[in-house]
Amino acid sequence: MTDRITVHVRSEDPVSEAGVISMLRPRPEVRLHDGADDPAVTVVVADVFDPTGYQLLRSAQHSGPSRLILLVSRLQDHQLALAAECGAAGIMWRASVNGDQLVRMIQTVAAGDGHLPPDLQERLLHLLGQSHGRDQRLGIVQVADREIDILRLASEGYDTPEIALKLSYSERTIKNVLHAFITRHHLRNRTHAVAFALRKGLI
Repeated sequence: MTDRITVHVRSEDPVSEAGVISMLRPRPEVRLHDGADDPAVTVVVADVFDPTGYQLLRSAQHSGPSRLILLVSRLQDHQLALAAECGAAGIMWRASVNGDQLVRMIQTVAAGDGHLPPDLQERLLHLLGQSHGRDQRLGIVQVADREIDILRLASEGYDTPEIALKLSYSERTIKNVLHAFITRHHLRNRTHAVAFALRKGLI
């Protein structure tokens, strides 16, 4: 069996936390965090992304190398931008999530990819489009054609295996290119890299 992914669930609401834990406990693909080591993925559960939810996600971001998933009921535009800035690699709506979907999201995020619901993708692109003009004065960022191709496909929602197939690269190459871009521009994660590329007019 493939190694199980260690998952930590955090929420200010004990009932919400217990509900997600009970959803994950029987799944053979994951192992609930017991404090013995760093979790690979942290699932932050919030009804609304208010200051408490923001602080919870920010705390998870700074507590270790764990990749972050936000389960939320409502998310306004400015809160979506904050969640991305806090390193949320994946966002899911609480009302529609089930065990299979959550495990798939955990596997996707643990592999270094990210995912937003289609409606949030559209909202994020709109927000970035509004800020694009304001950022032009910061200058043009020089990037390789291969980076642009990968970032463009990532912005369209393709995951690493799909990008590798479309561009005839190995998955390792895709991950290495994204990692180099993220490191070079001091970004937080893949979602932040796509947002940065859009703001700079690279894709």
